[in-house]
Amino acid sequence: MTGKERREQLLTIARKLFADRGFEATSIEEIATRAHVSKPVVYEHFGGKEGLYAVVVDREMRHLLETITNALSSSHPRILLEQVALALLTYIEDETDGFRILVRDSPVATSAGTFSSLISDIASQAEHILDEEFKRRGYESKLAGIYSQALVGMVALTGQWWLEARKPNKEVVAAHLVNLAWNGLSNLDAKPRLRVAED
Repeated sequence: MTGKERREQLLTIARKLFADRGFEATSIEEIATRAHVSKPVVYEHFGGKEGLYAVVVDREMRHLLETITNALSSSHPRILLEQVALALLTYIEDETDGFRILVRDSPVATSAGTFSSLISDIASQAEHILDEEFKRRGYESKLAGIYSQALVGMVALTGQWWLEARKPNKEVVAAHLVNLAWNGLSNLDAKPRLRVAED
């Protein structure tokens, strides 16, 4: 086995273990045993469990971001929302192990390379789309950030729930997400206020 092939083998084994057990419960010894190599071989390729985990997470982050970015082909905000929701649910369906890894708490003490940082990046992109739509409709565009965080968070949290539930199918889940988001967005109050504050 070449060095490149060995590295890929170790990444495949580690990805499955991290998805099934999480970072803390996965050991270098078990990864090495499953690969039929010694522990020093794993250290030689990745420097340790943290390095191996970082590579696995980075690959999943890039794959999910590419999946969502490639799905965005419309200029209409509602269709974009549908495309994002369906792309995330498709990723969860096709790459269940990868999504399990992303939604676990990251043991690496950085904010980069986590599911929350990815969601934040997607929300930032959505903010630009909403900013234009808000201006077109006469709403305060400086509030687009609040709505982008809410929309992306709604889709992401529903995706985490659907990871285990798997019912109804992804098209139905995406349709309901878009129904709530779009029909809520299409009837926004220009200056919303809490009614409880009026009492």
